[in-house]
Amino acid sequence: MTDLTNKTILITGATGGFGQHFTQQMLAKGAKVILTDYDPDGIDSYAKSVNNQHVLGAIASDLSTPEGADQLYEQAQAFGPVDVLVNNAGIAVMGRHDEVPRDAWDRLMQVNLMAPMRLCALFSPKMIERRSGHIVNISSLAGWVGTQGLSAYVASKHGLRGFSTALHDDLKAHNVNVSAVYPYFSDTPILDSPQYGSFAEQQRQNNLTGVTKPENVVRNAIKGIEANDLHIFPDKTSKTVVRIQRFAPWLLPVLERSLG
Repeated sequence: MTDLTNKTILITGATGGFGQHFTQQMLAKGAKVILTDYDPDGIDSYAKSVNNQHVLGAIASDLSTPEGADQLYEQAQAFGPVDVLVNNAGIAVMGRHDEVPRDAWDRLMQVNLMAPMRLCALFSPKMIERRSGHIVNISSLAGWVGTQGLSAYVASKHGLRGFSTALHDDLKAHNVNVSAVYPYFSDTPILDSPQYGSFAEQQRQNNLTGVTKPENVVRNAIKGIEANDLHIFPDKTSKTVVRIQRFAPWLLPVLERSLG
């Protein structure tokens, strides 16, 4: 079990939908948090609004670049050892792949996949030295199944799932835990991500169903983290879809149509 009491937890994407709930719920568990996000004013304002002495600091970091990850790591050292790294920052773009600007999906891959890999490489050595630590990568149900109009996002989340599985095998002998979380679409700002090309017009006619509440997703994710689960499915839809994929994959198109 991972006891979060008095642990120092670094949360990327802290001002986003999941990030804010991770912050609030980790604090409620008695943890100390370091918050980071892209916008300097936004992360400072959010940290002040939380108004909790266990918010150790707020760091602005552009995780779309290697330099941003390096700077985040260096600045985080001022707050002592990081016990739990939550790689929550993520972005999406929607559209048929050839109609999405290259710089848009390239940045997505940097933020969603390369940044967690960089941060794990930076933070894990000291966890290994202490023989204690936990890395949490927020993937997606899109890390298990393909979704029309989200090819780059799906690629990044599949990559993060595979990376998390292999990283778990790398670190388990050193008593460092790894968890990957696979939520379905949740009511967060990522649902308003940019849309491009013919897909954007098509989506105006579609309504997504079964959207989850982020506070419930985070609550279930934390339960899985505390249990040291490698693969965490924090909502009914993600659990159902993965079971169908494993045992009756021919039913997936029917389920996808029912979800919109």
